[in-house]
Amino acid sequence: MDTPPPQTEPTEPTAADIEAFQQQLGRPPRGLRAIAHRCPCGNPDVVETAPRLEDGTPFPTLYYLTCPKASSAIGTLEAEGVMKEMTARLQSDPELAAAYRAAHEDYIARRDAIEVLEGFPSAGGMPDRVKCLHVLVGHSLAAGPGVNPLGDEAIAMLPEWWRKGPCVTPCGEAEAE
Repeated sequence: MDTPPPQTEPTEPTAADIEAFQQQLGRPPRGLRAIAHRCPCGNPDVVETAPRLEDGTPFPTLYYLTCPKASSAIGTLEAEGVMKEMTARLQSDPELAAAYRAAHEDYIARRDAIEVLEGFPSAGGMPDRVKCLHVLVGHSLAAGPGVNPLGDEAIAMLPEWWRKGPCVTPCGEAEAE
């Protein structure tokens, strides 16, 4: 599958975006800063979250995948052992390991540009292992192709989750149609 194109910049969430997020995850957003990527259907599928929640709790997942269709497809890859295979390749492929370390550094730099979480790792197992494909895919979608090699690989393995229509329809959008 081709990677859905990245946005040039994160965008301010609209009321419809916030409603879509609530429908996607079944709860109100926490630490929502911006829409980092939009699904080709138009809904947010990756949000940018604050490094700390409102109560001060660290939240190191800068890019949070919200689309349940994409999330389910990624869960299938995880269940098929893709993370274990990717982690093994990191140990045997120095070029891949260097590119993945660069992805880790990119993730930390993007998070630190908002707020430094001293002593907190990046996310998804970076830089030495693959612990969560959802994080890697979220990073790849937000940053664009070529930044996170394993996120890009996971995206290439996914079906086009948006083809059968949006995962949710915010009420305001349904009324406008």
